[in-house]
Amino acid sequence: MTEKEKMLSGQVYDAADEQLIAELMDTRVALHEFNTLLPTQMERMRAIIRQLFGHVADDAFIINQPFRCDYGSQISIGRRFFANFNFTVLDEARVTIGDDCFIGPNVSIYTACHSTDPVERNSRREWALPVTIGHNVWIGGSVTILPGVTIGDNVTIGAGSVVVRDIPSGTIAVGNPCRVVRSLEQ
Repeated sequence: MTEKEKMLSGQVYDAADEQLIAELMDTRVALHEFNTLLPTQMERMRAIIRQLFGHVADDAFIINQPFRCDYGSQISIGRRFFANFNFTVLDEARVTIGDDCFIGPNVSIYTACHSTDPVERNSRREWALPVTIGHNVWIGGSVTILPGVTIGDNVTIGAGSVVVRDIPSGTIAVGNPCRVVRSLEQ
């Protein structure tokens, strides 16, 4: 298996692999263009995102500049998606975001995992766990979503939260670590 195949299958892989580094650089070049376009150049911005992402729904979407990701190809966004300024996605594994999701400013989604052992961590070997966000989800400003998390449908995540475990559908969750504080009546 190549290091990329290992990465995509959730196995431990060498993050310093030449193919992976080349793909990271290609993405950074595309994002440099995206982030330096005039805000009125929405069609070009959309074209860059469609080229980078694994899936983009047909409905209009907006990602405010600046935006950053590692590869882009593992990101899937649903219909009527909106992300505010400083959205960051480390997409070594799949990041799936459903329909009608709103992402506040300074939100980060991480899939990359690193060993807590310093010697192992310094080997540049890592693994990745997917993140899934359901439909009708609002992620407040400055939220961090950690690897392996699933957020259900019809959820609000309060500003500043650090999401370290799954959040069930139909809830409001806040805090560090993020926890459910209220269930929504259906």
